[in-house]
Amino acid sequence: MKENLSGTLAIDLGNTNTVIAFQDQKEINPVLIEIPNITSSPGVIPTAIWFEENSSIVKIGISALHMRNSSNSDLYFHSNFKRLIGNPVEKFNPKNILSPNECGEKFFKFLWANIPQKYEIKRLVLTAPIDTYRGYRAWLINLCSQMSVDEIALVDEPTAASLGIKVPFGSKIMTLDIGGSTIDMNIVKIEGGEGKSGPIAELLKFKGNDVSSISKQKLRCAEIISKTGSKIGGKDIDQWIVDYFIPNNQYAINLLKAEEIKCKLSSSSIKYENKYPTKLFIEGYQEKEFYLSQEIFEKIMIKNNFLNHLNSLFKDLLNEARGKFCTVDDLSSIILVGGGTQIPLVQEWIREKIPKVEIKSPPPIEAIALGALSMTPGVKIKDILAKGLSIRLFNKRAQKHFWHPIFCKGQTWPTENPFKLILQASKSNQKIFEIIIGETKTEREYDVIFEDGLPKLAQVQSEEEIVKWDNIPLIIELKNNSNLGEDNLKLFFKITKKADLLVECFDIKDEFLGEYNLGNIF
Repeated sequence: MKENLSGTLAIDLGNTNTVIAFQDQKEINPVLIEIPNITSSPGVIPTAIWFEENSSIVKIGISALHMRNSSNSDLYFHSNFKRLIGNPVEKFNPKNILSPNECGEKFFKFLWANIPQKYEIKRLVLTAPIDTYRGYRAWLINLCSQMSVDEIALVDEPTAASLGIKVPFGSKIMTLDIGGSTIDMNIVKIEGGEGKSGPIAELLKFKGNDVSSISKQKLRCAEIISKTGSKIGGKDIDQWIVDYFIPNNQYAINLLKAEEIKCKLSSSSIKYENKYPTKLFIEGYQEKEFYLSQEIFEKIMIKNNFLNHLNSLFKDLLNEARGKFCTVDDLSSIILVGGGTQIPLVQEWIREKIPKVEIKSPPPIEAIALGALSMTPGVKIKDILAKGLSIRLFNKRAQKHFWHPIFCKGQTWPTENPFKLILQASKSNQKIFEIIIGETKTEREYDVIFEDGLPKLAQVQSEEEIVKWDNIPLIIELKNNSNLGEDNLKLFFKITKKADLLVECFDIKDEFLGEYNLGNIF
Protein backbone atom coordinates (compact mmCIF):
# COMPACT_ATOMS: atom_id res chain seq x y z
CA MET A 1 0.00 0.00 0.00
CA LYS A 2 1.45 3.34 -1.06
CA GLU A 3 1.95 6.10 1.48
CA ASN A 4 -0.22 9.20 1.09
CA LEU A 5 1.49 12.30 -0.31
CA SER A 6 1.28 15.47 1.77
CA GLY A 7 1.98 18.94 0.40
CA THR A 8 0.77 21.79 -1.80
CA LEU A 9 -1.78 21.68 -4.61
CA ALA A 10 -1.77 24.33 -7.36
CA ILE A 11 -4.81 24.92 -9.57
CA ASP A 12 -4.55 27.29 -12.51
CA LEU A 13 -8.11 27.83 -13.73
CA GLY A 14 -7.77 28.85 -17.38
CA ASN A 15 -10.42 29.83 -19.89
CA THR A 16 -9.53 26.93 -22.22
CA ASN A 17 -7.62 24.53 -19.98
CA THR A 18 -7.20 24.17 -16.25
CA VAL A 19 -3.94 22.76 -14.87
CA ILE A 20 -3.60 20.91 -11.57
CA ALA A 21 -0.20 20.13 -10.06
CA PHE A 22 1.00 18.81 -6.71
CA GLN A 23 4.23 19.43 -4.75
CA ASP A 24 4.99 16.86 -2.05
CA GLN A 25 6.70 18.45 0.95
CA LYS A 26 9.38 15.72 0.87
CA GLU A 27 10.06 15.90 -2.88
CA ILE A 28 11.79 18.45 -5.09
CA ASN A 29 9.89 17.96 -8.35
CA PRO A 30 6.13 18.61 -8.70
CA VAL A 31 3.78 16.19 -10.43
CA LEU A 32 0.85 16.78 -12.77
CA ILE A 33 -2.23 14.99 -11.44
CA GLU A 34 -4.27 12.60 -13.58
CA ILE A 35 -7.98 12.19 -12.84
CA PRO A 36 -9.92 9.59 -14.86
CA ASN A 37 -12.68 11.01 -17.10
CA ILE A 38 -11.62 14.57 -16.23
CA THR A 39 -8.04 15.21 -17.40
CA SER A 40 -7.24 15.09 -21.11
CA SER A 41 -3.53 14.57 -20.35
CA PRO A 42 -1.58 14.55 -17.07
CA GLY A 43 -2.57 17.66 -15.14
CA VAL A 44 -4.57 19.23 -17.99
CA ILE A 45 -8.36 19.61 -17.73
CA PRO A 46 -10.45 21.22 -20.48
CA THR A 47 -12.30 24.08 -18.79
CA ALA A 48 -15.81 22.96 -19.65
CA ILE A 49 -18.83 21.78 -17.68
CA TRP A 50 -21.97 19.86 -18.61
CA PHE A 51 -24.85 20.46 -16.22
CA GLU A 52 -28.38 19.09 -16.50
CA GLU A 53 -30.54 20.97 -14.01
CA ASN A 54 -33.40 18.46 -13.73
CA SER A 55 -31.18 15.47 -12.99
CA SER A 56 -28.31 17.48 -11.42
CA ILE A 57 -25.86 15.60 -13.64
CA VAL A 58 -22.44 17.29 -13.64
CA LYS A 59 -19.55 16.47 -15.94
CA ILE A 60 -16.36 18.47 -16.27
CA GLY A 61 -13.21 18.33 -18.35
CA ILE A 62 -12.88 15.71 -21.03
CA SER A 63 -16.25 14.13 -20.10
CA ALA A 64 -17.97 17.49 -20.69
CA LEU A 65 -16.17 17.94 -24.04
CA HIS A 66 -17.47 14.57 -25.22
CA MET A 67 -21.02 15.89 -24.69
CA ARG A 68 -20.63 19.14 -26.64
CA ASN A 69 -22.16 17.75 -29.85
CA SER A 70 -25.15 16.28 -28.02
CA SER A 71 -28.67 17.65 -28.26
CA ASN A 72 -29.38 20.63 -26.00
CA SER A 73 -25.65 21.43 -25.87
CA ASP A 74 -26.44 25.15 -26.03
CA LEU A 75 -28.39 24.66 -22.80
CA TYR A 76 -26.25 22.20 -20.86
CA PHE A 77 -22.69 22.67 -22.21
CA HIS A 78 -20.74 25.57 -20.68
CA SER A 79 -17.29 26.81 -21.67
CA ASN A 80 -15.53 30.14 -22.09
CA PHE A 81 -16.79 31.18 -18.63
CA LYS A 82 -13.59 31.87 -16.68
CA ARG A 83 -13.04 35.17 -18.47
CA LEU A 84 -16.47 36.37 -17.34
CA ILE A 85 -15.88 35.78 -13.62
CA GLY A 86 -15.38 39.15 -11.97
CA ASN A 87 -15.91 40.88 -15.31
CA PRO A 88 -19.16 42.88 -15.35
CA VAL A 89 -18.66 44.22 -18.89
CA GLU A 90 -19.11 41.13 -21.01
CA LYS A 91 -22.33 39.19 -21.43
CA PHE A 92 -22.65 35.42 -21.21
CA ASN A 93 -24.74 33.06 -23.31
CA PRO A 94 -28.36 33.62 -22.13
CA LYS A 95 -29.29 30.09 -23.26
CA ASN A 96 -27.00 28.49 -20.68
CA ILE A 97 -28.51 27.33 -17.39
CA LEU A 98 -25.58 28.54 -15.29
CA SER A 99 -24.06 32.00 -14.91
CA PRO A 100 -20.25 32.29 -15.27
CA ASN A 101 -19.81 32.44 -11.47
CA GLU A 102 -21.98 29.34 -11.05
CA CYS A 103 -20.03 27.54 -13.78
CA GLY A 104 -16.77 28.29 -12.03
CA GLU A 105 -18.15 27.24 -8.66
CA LYS A 106 -19.56 23.90 -9.86
CA PHE A 107 -16.44 23.19 -11.93
CA PHE A 108 -14.15 23.92 -8.99
CA LYS A 109 -16.18 21.96 -6.42
CA PHE A 110 -16.52 18.93 -8.70
CA LEU A 111 -12.77 18.98 -9.38
CA TRP A 112 -11.98 19.33 -5.68
CA ALA A 113 -14.25 16.38 -4.81
CA ASN A 114 -12.53 14.16 -7.38
CA ILE A 115 -8.89 14.77 -6.49
CA PRO A 116 -7.39 11.32 -5.72
CA GLN A 117 -7.44 10.55 -2.01
CA LYS A 118 -3.73 9.76 -1.91
CA TYR A 119 -3.03 13.51 -2.03
CA GLU A 120 -3.24 15.08 1.43
CA ILE A 121 -3.56 18.80 0.69
CA LYS A 122 -1.99 21.00 3.35
CA ARG A 123 -2.20 24.17 1.31
CA LEU A 124 -3.80 25.30 -1.92
CA VAL A 125 -2.28 27.76 -4.39
CA LEU A 126 -4.63 29.48 -6.85
CA THR A 127 -3.97 31.89 -9.69
CA ALA A 128 -5.84 34.99 -10.86
CA PRO A 129 -5.64 37.21 -13.96
CA ILE A 130 -4.43 40.80 -13.61
CA ASP A 131 -7.13 42.67 -15.49
CA THR A 132 -10.12 41.31 -13.56
CA TYR A 133 -8.13 40.62 -10.38
CA ARG A 134 -10.39 42.47 -7.98
CA GLY A 135 -13.68 40.80 -8.94
CA TYR A 136 -12.10 37.42 -9.58
CA ARG A 137 -10.31 37.49 -6.22
CA ALA A 138 -13.56 38.29 -4.38
CA TRP A 139 -15.30 35.36 -6.09
CA LEU A 140 -12.41 33.03 -5.34
CA ILE A 141 -12.15 33.94 -1.66
CA ASN A 142 -15.90 33.41 -1.20
CA LEU A 143 -15.60 30.01 -2.90
CA CYS A 144 -12.61 28.96 -0.82
CA SER A 145 -14.32 29.83 2.45
CA GLN A 146 -16.47 26.74 1.87
CA MET A 147 -13.48 24.41 1.43
CA SER A 148 -11.86 22.25 4.10
CA VAL A 149 -8.26 23.34 3.59
CA ASP A 150 -6.31 25.32 6.17
CA GLU A 151 -4.04 27.39 3.96
CA ILE A 152 -4.73 29.14 0.66
CA ALA A 153 -2.40 31.33 -1.37
CA LEU A 154 -3.34 33.53 -4.32
CA VAL A 155 -0.85 34.67 -6.97
CA ASP A 156 -1.34 36.51 -10.24
CA GLU A 157 -0.83 34.45 -13.38
CA PRO A 158 2.09 36.23 -15.11
CA THR A 159 4.14 36.36 -11.92
CA ALA A 160 3.72 32.62 -11.45
CA ALA A 161 4.78 32.07 -15.06
CA SER A 162 7.94 34.12 -14.56
CA LEU A 163 8.91 32.03 -11.55
CA GLY A 164 8.11 28.78 -13.34
CA ILE A 165 11.58 28.65 -14.92
CA LYS A 166 14.89 28.44 -13.10
CA VAL A 167 16.79 31.67 -13.67
CA PRO A 168 19.87 33.15 -11.94
CA PHE A 169 19.22 35.43 -8.99
CA GLY A 170 19.15 39.05 -10.03
CA SER A 171 17.71 38.32 -13.49
CA LYS A 172 15.03 40.53 -14.99
CA ILE A 173 12.45 38.57 -16.95
CA MET A 174 9.64 39.63 -19.26
CA THR A 175 6.60 37.37 -19.51
CA LEU A 176 4.02 37.41 -22.30
CA ASP A 177 1.01 35.27 -21.46
CA ILE A 178 -1.81 34.98 -24.02
CA GLY A 179 -4.43 32.66 -22.60
CA GLY A 180 -7.96 31.88 -23.59
CA SER A 181 -9.42 35.05 -22.08
CA THR A 182 -6.62 37.46 -21.25
CA ILE A 183 -3.31 38.94 -22.32
CA ASP A 184 -0.86 39.56 -19.50
CA MET A 185 2.60 41.14 -19.71
CA ASN A 186 5.00 41.72 -16.85
CA ILE A 187 8.63 42.32 -16.00
CA VAL A 188 9.88 40.59 -12.86
CA LYS A 189 13.20 40.67 -11.04
CA ILE A 190 14.33 37.48 -9.31
CA GLU A 191 16.40 38.57 -6.35
CA GLY A 192 18.61 36.81 -3.83
CA GLY A 193 17.50 36.64 -0.22
CA GLU A 194 20.55 38.24 1.39
CA GLY A 195 19.43 41.42 3.10
CA LYS A 196 16.70 42.21 0.60
CA SER A 197 13.59 40.92 2.33
CA GLY A 198 12.39 39.02 5.37
CA PRO A 199 12.63 35.21 5.21
CA ILE A 200 8.89 34.58 4.85
CA ALA A 201 6.51 34.05 1.96
CA GLU A 202 4.15 36.97 1.52
CA LEU A 203 1.19 34.98 0.24
CA LEU A 204 -2.55 35.09 0.96
CA LYS A 205 -3.38 33.72 4.40
CA PHE A 206 -6.37 31.61 5.28
CA LYS A 207 -7.71 31.20 8.81
CA GLY A 208 -4.63 33.02 10.09
CA ASN A 209 -2.10 30.42 8.93
CA ASP A 210 1.17 31.45 7.29
CA VAL A 211 2.22 29.27 4.34
CA SER A 212 5.89 30.02 4.99
CA SER A 213 6.00 28.44 8.46
CA ILE A 214 7.26 25.00 7.34
CA SER A 215 9.33 26.09 4.36
CA LYS A 216 12.71 24.42 3.91
CA GLN A 217 13.34 25.93 0.50
CA LYS A 218 15.90 28.63 -0.19
CA LEU A 219 14.26 32.04 -0.24
CA ARG A 220 13.71 33.56 -3.66
CA CYS A 221 12.27 37.03 -3.79
CA ALA A 222 10.41 38.19 -6.90
CA GLU A 223 9.80 41.89 -7.38
CA ILE A 224 7.24 42.86 -10.00
CA ILE A 225 8.77 45.82 -11.83
CA SER A 226 5.84 46.45 -14.15
CA LYS A 227 2.76 44.65 -15.37
CA THR A 228 -0.24 45.22 -17.57
CA GLY A 229 -3.05 43.18 -19.10
CA SER A 230 -6.35 43.17 -20.95
CA LYS A 231 -9.50 41.08 -21.40
CA ILE A 232 -8.62 39.80 -24.88
CA GLY A 233 -7.40 36.27 -25.52
CA GLY A 234 -7.55 33.15 -27.61
CA LYS A 235 -11.33 32.88 -27.42
CA ASP A 236 -11.64 36.30 -29.04
CA ILE A 237 -9.36 35.18 -31.86
CA ASP A 238 -11.67 32.18 -32.33
CA GLN A 239 -14.62 34.57 -32.61
CA TRP A 240 -12.76 36.68 -35.18
CA ILE A 241 -12.11 33.59 -37.31
CA VAL A 242 -15.79 32.59 -37.22
CA ASP A 243 -16.88 36.19 -37.84
CA TYR A 244 -14.66 36.29 -40.94
CA PHE A 245 -16.65 33.43 -42.51
CA ILE A 246 -20.04 33.76 -40.74
CA PRO A 247 -20.71 37.32 -39.50
CA ASN A 248 -23.96 36.35 -37.75
CA ASN A 249 -22.83 33.11 -36.14
CA GLN A 250 -25.49 31.41 -34.01
CA TYR A 251 -23.70 28.24 -32.92
CA ALA A 252 -21.21 27.90 -30.05
CA ILE A 253 -19.74 24.77 -31.61
CA ASN A 254 -18.26 26.91 -34.40
CA LEU A 255 -15.98 28.57 -31.85
CA LEU A 256 -14.58 25.17 -30.87
CA LYS A 257 -13.95 24.34 -34.52
CA ALA A 258 -12.26 27.72 -34.99
CA GLU A 259 -10.00 26.92 -32.04
CA GLU A 260 -8.98 23.64 -33.70
CA ILE A 261 -7.98 25.31 -36.99
CA LYS A 262 -6.22 28.10 -35.04
CA CYS A 263 -4.10 25.52 -33.21
CA LYS A 264 -3.30 23.78 -36.49
CA LEU A 265 -2.20 27.03 -38.12
CA SER A 266 0.02 27.78 -35.11
CA SER A 267 2.18 24.76 -35.88
CA SER A 268 5.70 25.43 -37.18
CA SER A 269 5.24 22.69 -39.79
CA ILE A 270 2.42 24.54 -41.58
CA LYS A 271 3.22 26.21 -44.89
CA TYR A 272 2.32 29.89 -44.93
CA GLU A 273 0.30 29.95 -48.15
CA ASN A 274 -1.42 26.54 -47.92
CA LYS A 275 -5.16 26.55 -47.20
CA TYR A 276 -6.62 24.09 -44.71
CA PRO A 277 -10.28 23.05 -44.43
CA THR A 278 -12.60 23.52 -41.48
CA LYS A 279 -16.31 22.71 -41.30
CA LEU A 280 -18.59 25.27 -39.70
CA PHE A 281 -22.35 25.32 -39.15
CA ILE A 282 -24.37 27.95 -41.01
CA GLU A 283 -28.05 28.88 -40.72
CA GLY A 284 -30.32 25.88 -40.32
CA TYR A 285 -27.52 23.91 -38.65
CA GLN A 286 -26.13 23.01 -42.07
CA GLU A 287 -22.45 22.13 -42.23
CA LYS A 288 -20.30 24.01 -44.75
CA GLU A 289 -16.61 23.71 -45.51
CA PHE A 290 -14.37 26.79 -45.39
CA TYR A 291 -10.64 27.18 -46.04
CA LEU A 292 -8.13 29.12 -44.01
CA SER A 293 -4.41 29.71 -44.52
CA GLN A 294 -1.83 31.12 -42.16
CA GLU A 295 -1.70 34.19 -44.41
CA ILE A 296 -5.46 34.82 -44.09
CA PHE A 297 -5.31 34.04 -40.37
CA GLU A 298 -2.72 36.79 -39.85
CA LYS A 299 -4.82 39.26 -41.86
CA ILE A 300 -7.79 38.52 -39.59
CA MET A 301 -5.73 39.27 -36.47
CA ILE A 302 -4.27 42.47 -37.94
CA LYS A 303 -7.71 43.64 -39.12
CA ASN A 304 -8.98 43.31 -35.55
CA ASN A 305 -6.14 45.51 -34.22
CA PHE A 306 -4.42 42.65 -32.39
CA LEU A 307 -0.87 43.82 -33.12
CA ASN A 308 -1.82 47.42 -32.31
CA HIS A 309 -3.18 46.19 -29.00
CA LEU A 310 0.05 44.32 -28.23
CA ASN A 311 2.01 47.47 -29.09
CA SER A 312 -0.09 49.53 -26.69
CA LEU A 313 0.29 47.05 -23.84
CA PHE A 314 4.03 46.79 -24.50
CA LYS A 315 4.34 50.58 -24.41
CA ASP A 316 2.51 50.71 -21.06
CA LEU A 317 4.78 47.97 -19.70
CA LEU A 318 8.02 49.73 -20.67
CA ASN A 319 6.82 53.14 -19.48
CA GLU A 320 6.10 51.72 -16.04
CA ALA A 321 9.42 49.84 -16.00
CA ARG A 322 11.38 53.01 -16.76
CA GLY A 323 10.09 54.40 -13.48
CA LYS A 324 12.06 51.58 -11.81
CA PHE A 325 15.13 52.33 -13.98
CA CYS A 326 14.56 49.21 -16.07
CA THR A 327 14.81 49.14 -19.87
CA VAL A 328 14.70 46.47 -22.57
CA ASP A 329 18.50 46.20 -22.37
CA ASP A 330 18.19 44.96 -18.78
CA LEU A 331 16.10 41.91 -19.72
CA SER A 332 17.87 38.55 -19.63
CA SER A 333 15.06 36.54 -21.22
CA ILE A 334 11.47 36.59 -22.45
CA ILE A 335 9.08 33.84 -21.40
CA LEU A 336 6.16 32.93 -23.66
CA VAL A 337 3.23 31.35 -21.82
CA GLY A 338 -0.23 30.33 -22.97
CA GLY A 339 -1.42 28.83 -26.23
CA GLY A 340 -1.77 32.23 -27.93
CA THR A 341 1.99 32.81 -27.82
CA GLN A 342 2.48 29.82 -30.12
CA ILE A 343 0.89 31.76 -33.01
CA PRO A 344 3.72 32.57 -35.49
CA LEU A 345 2.56 36.19 -35.90
CA VAL A 346 2.88 36.75 -32.13
CA GLN A 347 6.34 35.20 -32.00
CA GLU A 348 7.43 37.27 -34.98
CA TRP A 349 6.10 40.40 -33.24
CA ILE A 350 8.06 39.81 -30.03
CA ARG A 351 11.26 39.00 -31.95
CA GLU A 352 10.98 42.29 -33.84
CA LYS A 353 10.26 44.26 -30.68
CA ILE A 354 13.11 42.77 -28.62
CA PRO A 355 15.52 41.15 -31.10
CA LYS A 356 18.52 40.81 -28.77
CA VAL A 357 16.84 39.05 -25.85
CA GLU A 358 16.60 35.26 -25.54
CA ILE A 359 13.07 33.87 -25.87
CA LYS A 360 12.15 30.94 -23.67
CA SER A 361 8.99 28.96 -24.17
CA PRO A 362 8.30 26.47 -21.35
CA PRO A 363 5.29 24.15 -21.73
CA PRO A 364 2.62 26.81 -22.47
CA ILE A 365 -0.17 25.14 -20.50
CA GLU A 366 1.63 23.89 -17.39
CA ALA A 367 3.97 26.86 -16.84
CA ILE A 368 1.70 28.94 -14.59
CA ALA A 369 0.66 26.11 -12.27
CA LEU A 370 4.25 24.90 -11.87
CA GLY A 371 5.41 28.46 -11.32
CA ALA A 372 2.76 28.94 -8.65
CA LEU A 373 4.12 25.89 -6.84
CA SER A 374 7.65 27.30 -6.99
CA MET A 375 6.37 30.46 -5.29
CA THR A 376 4.99 28.53 -2.35
CA PRO A 377 6.03 28.73 0.33
CA GLY A 378 9.60 30.05 -0.05
CA VAL A 379 9.08 33.22 -2.04
CA LYS A 380 8.20 36.73 -0.99
CA ILE A 381 6.26 38.69 -3.59
CA LYS A 382 6.64 42.45 -3.48
CA ASP A 383 3.71 43.34 -5.69
CA ILE A 384 3.03 46.71 -7.30
CA LEU A 385 0.00 48.94 -7.27
CA ALA A 386 -2.02 48.70 -10.46
CA LYS A 387 -3.77 51.98 -9.54
CA GLY A 388 -2.72 55.06 -7.64
CA LEU A 389 -4.38 55.97 -4.31
CA SER A 390 -5.27 59.55 -3.31
CA ILE A 391 -6.90 61.45 -0.45
CA ARG A 392 -9.44 64.21 -1.05
CA LEU A 393 -8.39 67.60 0.35
CA PHE A 394 -9.83 71.11 0.26
CA ASN A 395 -8.04 74.00 -1.45
CA LYS A 396 -8.99 77.05 0.63
CA ARG A 397 -7.75 79.54 -1.94
CA ALA A 398 -9.57 77.96 -4.90
CA GLN A 399 -12.53 77.00 -2.70
CA LYS A 400 -12.77 73.51 -4.14
CA HIS A 401 -11.71 69.95 -3.39
CA PHE A 402 -8.79 68.20 -5.08
CA TRP A 403 -7.10 64.80 -4.94
CA HIS A 404 -3.66 64.52 -3.33
CA PRO A 405 -1.67 61.34 -4.13
CA ILE A 406 -0.78 58.96 -1.29
CA PHE A 407 0.65 56.04 -3.25
CA CYS A 408 1.34 56.15 -7.00
CA LYS A 409 0.73 53.46 -9.59
CA GLY A 410 3.79 51.21 -9.79
CA GLN A 411 4.85 51.52 -6.14
CA THR A 412 5.59 48.25 -4.35
CA TRP A 413 3.50 46.91 -1.49
CA PRO A 414 3.33 45.92 1.34
CA THR A 415 4.84 49.30 2.21
CA GLU A 416 8.06 49.27 4.21
CA ASN A 417 7.73 52.89 5.35
CA PRO A 418 4.44 54.74 5.89
CA PHE A 419 3.50 57.83 3.86
CA LYS A 420 3.26 60.85 6.15
CA LEU A 421 0.79 63.67 5.55
CA ILE A 422 0.13 66.70 7.77
CA LEU A 423 -3.25 68.42 7.44
CA GLN A 424 -4.22 71.97 8.29
CA ALA A 425 -7.58 73.30 9.28
CA SER A 426 -9.55 74.78 6.38
CA LYS A 427 -11.63 76.97 8.69
CA SER A 428 -11.47 78.47 12.18
CA ASN A 429 -12.42 76.30 15.18
CA GLN A 430 -12.37 73.15 13.01
CA LYS A 431 -12.57 69.99 15.06
CA ILE A 432 -13.73 67.38 12.53
CA PHE A 433 -11.57 66.01 9.69
CA GLU A 434 -13.06 63.72 7.01
CA ILE A 435 -10.82 61.15 5.28
CA ILE A 436 -12.01 60.22 1.77
CA ILE A 437 -9.93 57.90 -0.45
CA GLY A 438 -10.01 57.52 -4.24
CA GLU A 439 -8.12 55.51 -6.84
CA THR A 440 -6.92 56.31 -10.34
CA LYS A 441 -8.82 54.90 -13.27
CA THR A 442 -6.83 54.72 -16.50
CA GLU A 443 -7.98 53.78 -20.00
CA ARG A 444 -5.34 52.34 -22.30
CA GLU A 445 -4.77 53.59 -25.82
CA TYR A 446 -6.48 50.49 -27.20
CA ASP A 447 -9.41 49.28 -25.17
CA VAL A 448 -11.92 46.47 -25.50
CA ILE A 449 -15.39 47.33 -26.74
CA PHE A 450 -18.27 45.05 -27.68
CA GLU A 451 -20.27 45.31 -30.89
CA ASP A 452 -23.19 42.88 -31.18
CA GLY A 453 -21.58 40.77 -28.47
CA LEU A 454 -18.30 40.46 -30.40
CA PRO A 455 -15.17 41.84 -28.65
CA LYS A 456 -13.29 44.43 -30.69
CA LEU A 457 -10.19 46.53 -30.11
CA ALA A 458 -10.74 50.24 -30.61
CA GLN A 459 -8.34 53.15 -30.39
CA VAL A 460 -9.22 55.61 -27.62
CA GLN A 461 -7.50 58.56 -26.00
CA SER A 462 -5.69 57.83 -22.75
CA GLU A 463 -7.42 59.55 -19.85
CA GLU A 464 -6.98 59.41 -16.12
CA GLU A 465 -9.50 60.21 -13.45
CA ILE A 466 -9.91 59.62 -9.73
CA VAL A 467 -12.81 57.42 -8.61
CA LYS A 468 -13.95 57.78 -5.00
CA TRP A 469 -14.10 54.59 -2.95
CA ASP A 470 -17.57 53.48 -1.92
CA ASN A 471 -16.53 53.18 1.72
CA ILE A 472 -18.08 55.45 4.35
CA PRO A 473 -15.63 58.35 4.96
CA LEU A 474 -13.50 58.11 8.11
CA ILE A 475 -14.29 60.87 10.61
CA ILE A 476 -11.44 62.04 12.87
CA GLU A 477 -12.40 64.30 15.77
CA LEU A 478 -9.74 66.37 17.52
CA LYS A 479 -9.97 67.03 21.24
CA ASN A 480 -9.39 70.76 20.77
CA ASN A 481 -10.55 73.21 18.15
CA SER A 482 -7.94 74.13 15.53
CA ASN A 483 -7.02 77.47 14.04
CA LEU A 484 -7.23 78.29 10.35
CA GLY A 485 -3.99 77.51 8.48
CA GLU A 486 -2.25 75.74 11.38
CA ASP A 487 -0.93 72.15 11.29
CA ASN A 488 -3.34 70.01 13.28
CA LEU A 489 -3.43 66.39 12.16
CA LYS A 490 -0.69 63.88 11.26
CA LEU A 491 -1.62 60.88 9.11
CA PHE A 492 0.59 57.84 8.40
CA PHE A 493 -0.66 55.63 5.54
CA LYS A 494 0.54 52.09 4.82
CA ILE A 495 -0.55 49.04 2.82
CA THR A 496 -0.44 45.72 4.67
CA LYS A 497 0.36 42.20 3.53
CA LYS A 498 -3.38 41.59 3.18
CA ALA A 499 -3.65 44.59 0.82
CA ASP A 500 -5.48 46.72 3.39
CA LEU A 501 -4.92 50.49 3.42
CA LEU A 502 -4.36 51.55 7.04
CA VAL A 503 -3.93 55.01 8.53
CA GLU A 504 -2.53 55.97 11.94
CA CYS A 505 -3.72 59.34 13.24
CA PHE A 506 -1.96 61.71 15.67
CA ASP A 507 -2.68 65.26 16.69
CA ILE A 508 0.01 67.90 16.27
CA LYS A 509 1.31 67.14 19.78
CA ASP A 510 1.79 63.46 18.78
CA GLU A 511 -1.12 62.18 20.85
CA PHE A 512 -2.35 58.94 19.28
CA LEU A 513 -5.91 59.20 17.94
CA GLY A 514 -6.25 55.67 16.58
CA GLU A 515 -5.44 53.32 13.68
CA TYR A 516 -8.13 52.68 11.05
CA ASN A 517 -8.62 50.33 8.10
CA LEU A 518 -9.75 52.44 5.14
CA GLY A 519 -10.42 49.44 2.89
CA ASN A 520 -8.77 46.84 0.66
CA ILE A 521 -6.86 48.11 -2.39
CA PHE A 522 -8.47 45.42 -4.56
